[in-house]
Amino acid sequence: MDDKKTLIALDEDSDEDEPVPVKRPASLGPKPTQIFGSHQSDGVATTSSAVATENNSGNPLTIADDDPIISNSISVPNLENVSAQSENARENINDSEPIFHLRSRTAAASTPNYESLDYEVCENTLFQKEQRERLAERFSLRKDVIRWIIFIQIGVITALIACTIDIIIEELSELKYNFLKTTTDKNVPMTDAVGHDLVIPFLYWLLWSILPVAFGATMVTYIEPITAGSGIPQVKSYLNGVKIPRIVRIKTLAVKAIGVITSVVGGLAGGKEGPMIHAGAVVAAGISQGKSTTFVKDFRIFKAFRDDHEKRDFVLGGGAAGVSAAFGAPIGGMLFSLEEAASFWNQNLIWRTLVASIISVFTLNIVLSAYHGLNDFTFTGLFNLGKFDQPLKFDYFELPIFMLLGVTGGLLGAAWNSLNTKINGFRKRFIPWKFAKVIEAVMVAMLGVTLACLMIYFINDCRPLGNDPTIHPVQLFCDDNEYNAVAALWFQTPEATVRSLFHDPPGSHKILTLAMFTLVYYVLSCATFGLNVSLGVFIPTALVGAAWGRLLAMITFYFFPEAEFLHPGKYALIGAAANLGGVLRMTISLSVILMETTGIESSFFFPLIIALISAKWVGDYFNEGIYDTQIEVNHVPMLPWEPLPKYKGLAARELLSSPVVCIKLRDSAHYIYKVLKKCDHNGFPVVDDVQGDRRSEGRVCGIILRSQLIVILLKSLYVENKRFWLPETSIQTFRDVYPRYPSIKNVRKLDTKINYTVDLSMFMNPSPIRVNPHDSVPRIFQIFRALGLRHLLVINDENRIAGIITRRDFIYK
Repeated sequence: MDDKKTLIALDEDSDEDEPVPVKRPASLGPKPTQIFGSHQSDGVATTSSAVATENNSGNPLTIADDDPIISNSISVPNLENVSAQSENARENINDSEPIFHLRSRTAAASTPNYESLDYEVCENTLFQKEQRERLAERFSLRKDVIRWIIFIQIGVITALIACTIDIIIEELSELKYNFLKTTTDKNVPMTDAVGHDLVIPFLYWLLWSILPVAFGATMVTYIEPITAGSGIPQVKSYLNGVKIPRIVRIKTLAVKAIGVITSVVGGLAGGKEGPMIHAGAVVAAGISQGKSTTFVKDFRIFKAFRDDHEKRDFVLGGGAAGVSAAFGAPIGGMLFSLEEAASFWNQNLIWRTLVASIISVFTLNIVLSAYHGLNDFTFTGLFNLGKFDQPLKFDYFELPIFMLLGVTGGLLGAAWNSLNTKINGFRKRFIPWKFAKVIEAVMVAMLGVTLACLMIYFINDCRPLGNDPTIHPVQLFCDDNEYNAVAALWFQTPEATVRSLFHDPPGSHKILTLAMFTLVYYVLSCATFGLNVSLGVFIPTALVGAAWGRLLAMITFYFFPEAEFLHPGKYALIGAAANLGGVLRMTISLSVILMETTGIESSFFFPLIIALISAKWVGDYFNEGIYDTQIEVNHVPMLPWEPLPKYKGLAARELLSSPVVCIKLRDSAHYIYKVLKKCDHNGFPVVDDVQGDRRSEGRVCGIILRSQLIVILLKSLYVENKRFWLPETSIQTFRDVYPRYPSIKNVRKLDTKINYTVDLSMFMNPSPIRVNPHDSVPRIFQIFRALGLRHLLVINDENRIAGIITRRDFIYK
């Protein structure tokens, strides 16, 4: 049976989007088993060993587990004579070429259908022609100069966005907490006063939290759900080669910025630093393309950078610029991107990323210093922890203490990650409705206000004014010239509270105050991260760590008052580093960021790295970092640095997916149209030396992408009318429709062009990466990951296709 009979077996009146008959040879083994048992997405993923190529979003075919003919043939509902044909299918099964793969119902319902990005450059005839033409124009030099200009622009614009967000948050927070302080002071119950009631400031505080949080959660939930959270897991997945829909759009940036402002002003346990990485990535992706698909505006610049490979490098630079603007740490921002986000880098990319980070910090420094009236341009970063008055010193006998603090941070971080994962799993299962997600965010905000008010009311912690830089001192029930230390922790932004814990003098808080604050904020931050709001996890994690680090120093000093080395600010810094290491599992970049944001001496780098490494090692024993945990929970097919242990000792023939859908070098336009209509694969090997229609037995001469085939059909690039389109066709023809390639649904039926032919010789990639069936899987994995491949062809000794490997084969098999 030829390919056309296997592929197209529908009535003329059938719908174009109906599924197609699938035949599965018995030699392919048993049906696939489900790996992930969670219900994380409604999408469909590839888990079968019969996968032809990587799946595309569409209407995939799902086969029930108990289908009685799963190993033979599956019929389309409106096929005639189903019973008669099924017997013929059993007889001719070995002669047919399966076009689609089978999936169990469980697999189809549980794993999202993520796509891969095309990081491999398609060096086809059109690309090579452009390279030769531009060689004479010295275009490579001009392209490098333009690339540097784009990175500088990324740093400047990212910093301006960060300044805008920071100034709005600061002004609104100042207005909020000044109002609450005034209202509280006016309504403190007095023995000789009537009508004073602390319920009034409590209600005002609730209102100040409910309104902004409800507004931000509504925007995130109903306009752009991808903006929920910090955005770092999404950016990390994107840089690894996974296509995350809508992650780098202008509307995403707008909702992200507004969502961060409303969440921080609303008093949720989160910060604005994490989302700045996402904002920088959006800025980089937009500037580097020279056009806006959202506003349908093409500025006709930077056309040479319109592909996934180039955009990836710019997004990495944007993420580094975002981190640098958030913390005022250019070196830390670059290291953060390399350690936590990047999957591909080189020396030139590191250098350009560092320049973007420096430009971002410099721009932010100028703008914020001018805004705050500073003449020496010393206002660095949104997360300004302040400088320690005296150099932090340590004795060598403190190193074991720092290590114990790291172990504590690892345990608390692992518990936090585990609890947060369970809470988010509960949310996905029992809170699927959009309005319920908004209500949940409001309820968490109300819970935070209520717990804060209870602490302020019941804990009597009065301190004399002037001993520490309290921004909004609230007297409440304290005597004159005193303020309530509990209210001082809550009546400011989380960043300001971290700064207070670092720099407040000894004796600024009671042990009970910090103990209750640590417990409350630990629970609040765990419940907040995962809401449908734009917030980062860095600030609440650092705040909890600083609180328990300072608390442990206070408890130790209570029992050993002669211990002069117990500086509370020093142990607050170590506690923040340990808690960050336990939750995020980063070491080098975190230590550099903390050093740059606090201005501590390089000699204190050793205690920081001891605490961070101890926290990471202890935490890794129990689970992964919070970003990797989120990626795993959502079943994003992200490739790790090393292959999974179960793949060691295997060969390519045990991993590949087959049979493969192939297209002839000169093939029928009608056949290509039907393949794209009824099959949602993204890459198709191009073959020649085909006997009849047995395409899967042809010799491999290249690979063609789905997006290229759709453009060919849309623009009618057929052999029969070659004289009309050949002079005007170039590689720019395909770049102009990037990144939102049209769907096959945009292509009209080829009723009048059913006999037209497509010659793929000038469009296909003639040099795809190929391996042999006996090559080891670890070696194949290193090739696949290092080159950023999307498809890897497996060929036999005669250069005939034996199978294909995609990123899903390294994860789901």
